[in-house]
Amino acid sequence: MATFAINLKDGSVESTRETIIGIDLGTTNSLVAYMKDGQPVCVKGADGKSTLVPSVIHFAENEQIIVGDAAKNKLITDPANTIYSVKRLMGKSFRDVQGTEGYYGYQIIDDDTESLVKIRVKDRFYTPVELSAHILRELKTRIETDLSTVITKAVITVPAYFNDNQRQATRDAGKLAGLDVLRIVNEPTAAALAYGLGNGTDAAPSTVAVYDLGGGTFDISILRIENGIFEVLSTNGDTFLGGDDFDRAIVSLWQQELGITTQELNENKELGQQIRLLAEAAKKHLSSAELFESELNGRKVSLSKGRFEQLVEPLLDRTVACCKNALRDAKVTAADIENVIMVGGSTRTPYVKNRVAQFFEKPVFDSLHPDEVVALGAAIQADILAGNQKDLLLLDITPLSLGIETVGGLMDVIVPRNSKVPSKAGRQYTTSVDGQKNLKISVFQGERDLVEHNRKLGEFILRDIPPMPAGLPKIDIQFIINADGILTVRARELRSNLETQVEIKPTYGITEEEMALMLIDSIQNASSDVKARGVLEARNEANNLLLSGRKFLQQNEAILSEEEKAVTNALLNELLEATKTEDKDVIHRAIETLNQYTTPLAHRALDSNIRAAMAGKKI
Repeated sequence: MATFAINLKDGSVESTRETIIGIDLGTTNSLVAYMKDGQPVCVKGADGKSTLVPSVIHFAENEQIIVGDAAKNKLITDPANTIYSVKRLMGKSFRDVQGTEGYYGYQIIDDDTESLVKIRVKDRFYTPVELSAHILRELKTRIETDLSTVITKAVITVPAYFNDNQRQATRDAGKLAGLDVLRIVNEPTAAALAYGLGNGTDAAPSTVAVYDLGGGTFDISILRIENGIFEVLSTNGDTFLGGDDFDRAIVSLWQQELGITTQELNENKELGQQIRLLAEAAKKHLSSAELFESELNGRKVSLSKGRFEQLVEPLLDRTVACCKNALRDAKVTAADIENVIMVGGSTRTPYVKNRVAQFFEKPVFDSLHPDEVVALGAAIQADILAGNQKDLLLLDITPLSLGIETVGGLMDVIVPRNSKVPSKAGRQYTTSVDGQKNLKISVFQGERDLVEHNRKLGEFILRDIPPMPAGLPKIDIQFIINADGILTVRARELRSNLETQVEIKPTYGITEEEMALMLIDSIQNASSDVKARGVLEARNEANNLLLSGRKFLQQNEAILSEEEKAVTNALLNELLEATKTEDKDVIHRAIETLNQYTTPLAHRALDSNIRAAMAGKKI
């Protein structure tokens, strides 16, 4: 992408090229790359050695926000204010992460199961988008320092199995960091680009498997490469499976051996981080040694290589199952795969390489640095978008099926998973009621038969359909997906030619208005109306809780003790007082305190009501 600069000495106009960077926003580490003299290179830190920026954010006492190695050093000394593995929370609601909250050293808030999770840090509440933006901002600063120029455009990679919500959340984080995200690229596709497979029009066609096991996510993609065209045939994976789970398996073993309960780890955050980091050190050590030995608060811990391999065996079985699914969807066999590319820091584990080589029955391809390969590929894709490489083309796919809700809450798939993007598909429907004038169209993503088990992306209404008998209207619904994976849904009643369309944005995404408010806040120039909006939203949430809390006390008076009723009433009154303040964080704290106390009471009340309803009945 060419720009022009005026030479102040002689007034001549010189052509320059704008730098578009490639970013690998990882669960454990992140890094940034760009093209230098026709080759992708990762930017090194101040030490001139490491290219990795730990994906860790620390909130210091002086309100300073620290990212990277300095933040990682705070994991043990100040775990409650140090955030890690935030990528696992991207685009997720509390419903998505229930059961895993104990893994984190910080607090995940569950005040609304249908929106983005919030992370409490001191007296403020952050979304994963805001936290990821801090990591991206650090990467942006790093490359701007290295190149002595302002960077505004980027390509960011995501796991191939990221859904629409997670992709939108990643794009929003980039925007919040001051970056125009030109493309979201699947990590396996970026890795294949970095290896230069299939470069040149005379290269022989090949079928490639990319096995990507990072810190928090896993995916497997099957690609067909021919004449510089990278065509993704299928993808599969698990966005909650990675090296972090290796660490958790070791932690669980040591907990049993040392008699440490999960409750102890949850209450003692420093101990929780100590044992987690020690488990990570053991995992890395066993990549080149037979035995790991150390101490935890004066108590000896050890782990042999053989025992470690037993611990991670079930996790690797899950990755192999995904590989089988990806091969089936691509309609190829393991024998058809010519190269197996290993990506992600967790593939350094020799046992992982052996299992993958055994499954595909061929040696794995791991000559490039597994931590850097995705960022290098992102830089190449950025160079393609800049117009500097015209002999390469990426043809990606949708990782999950897209469809609409039909009668009975059924999911009717319009765009099956693994469909090429950009793409267009449609189907015709009709009405089920005589004289129906409006039709609500709800769009979902997922593989289950019932929409209640899939992810709702959005909905809109086709209005003012001419009244006709049921079954007579012909409503054509088209799904159009562009190269960036943005979905537009168009509905048209063919007899009347009535039409409407909407660009579907994920329910858990951030609106342009919310993004603007966050940007204003991020430069510490929030106006009074921004604060007013935050307070108003917090008050609305609190008022709903006050109503339900009073109703709960009335309905369950008989099963609550006098002390429980008194404490609940006191907390409700504290929440009522909090709503009179102009500080949304004060209101959120009062909400959280009330929720923590009343949740066990609600569970007890539910059990009691079920017992009463079932009294005298047999199942």
